[in-house]
Parts: sequence; structure tokens; C-alpha cells
Amino acid sequence: MDNGVSAGSTATTSTLGNIALGLTLLAFGIGHTGIIGGVSAADAVSLATYVGGFGLFVLGLLEFRGGNGFNGTAFAGLGAFWFTWAAGADTKVSAHAAGLFLILFALLALTLTTGAASGLFGQGTYALLTLSLLLLATGTLADSGGLAKAAGWVAAVSGLLTWYGATAALAHWPTAFGKASRGSAVAAG
Repeated sequence: MDNGVSAGSTATTSTLGNIALGLTLLAFGIGHTGIIGGVSAADAVSLATYVGGFGLFVLGLLEFRGGNGFNGTAFAGLGAFWFTWAAGADTKVSAHAAGLFLILFALLALTLTTGAASGLFGQGTYALLTLSLLLLATGTLADSGGLAKAAGWVAAVSGLLTWYGATAALAHWPTAFGKASRGSAVAAG
């Protein structure tokens, strides 16, 4: 492959990757909460396979090619997680194997938390993902539907946070909460 060929703008692939991650987390989380009747985590399998799995993995490779090692690691690693999770969703595995799988990927999410840029949209997203995976792993190992539901809520919040951060970057919306932008009045409250 010619190294002179552009792999695309890193900002573009980062934004698209974060949108894909956010939507996948949101679908995964909502499925675990049970808030929508008839919708379960298994209903997120197609989205997890193609958007979260294949899409994030390819975007991760593009990020690596563009020189962004963090996003390359995050997107390719989480793409592998989503693809593997979706592929195993229809198979019967022991609770121990499923719990171990979730713990291993919680370690990846923890690594991403420590390596992310500080702040709500950097470390916040990956910290919530880590917490969600640990709650789900514990719920799986302990056969606790309540912990799985809590994990779903945390994943959904992480998904919304990720989606908003990417959408804000694309739409030039504010991403600093509690700070007034230049030239605007500070709201009292």
C-alpha cells in the first residue's frame, strides 16, 4: 500500500468511531436495563457485530495508520470486544467463562481510562465502560439480574456521553460543562 495515500482525517475517523462506540454502548445498555418491553441485550447483537465490531475495528486500523495510537488501540480493541460478544451471544457458555471474558475486557477499558485525555469525554466514557463491564461480570458470576440491570444503566450513560461528545465535536457544540464560553454571560444558578 502506498504510504502517500491518505487514510482520511484523524478527526473524522475519531468522531465516527466515537459515534459508533456510543450507539453500540447505548443499545447494549438499554438492552440490559429492560426499560423497553421486549428489548433485551440480545437484540443489540446485529449492531454490536457490524457497527461496534467490524466498524470500530476498521476505524481503529485507520487511526493507527493516521498515527493516533490511542484511538487505534481503543477502537480496534473495543471492536474485537463487540464482535466477540456478539458472536458468542447465541452460544451457551458457562457463567464463569462469560464473567472472565467481561473482566478481561474491563481491563482493556481500564487501560483506556488511564490513557485517555482527562475530562468527562476522555476518561469519563472509558471509566463508565469499565464500571459497566465489572458490574456485568459480577452480575454474571453471581447470577444477579439486578447487577446486570445496573450495568446496563451505566453502559447506557456511557453511550450517551460518548455519543454527545462525538456529536458535539462534529456540530461544534460546547463540551465544557460549567464553564462559560468566551463572550457569553454566565448563568446564575
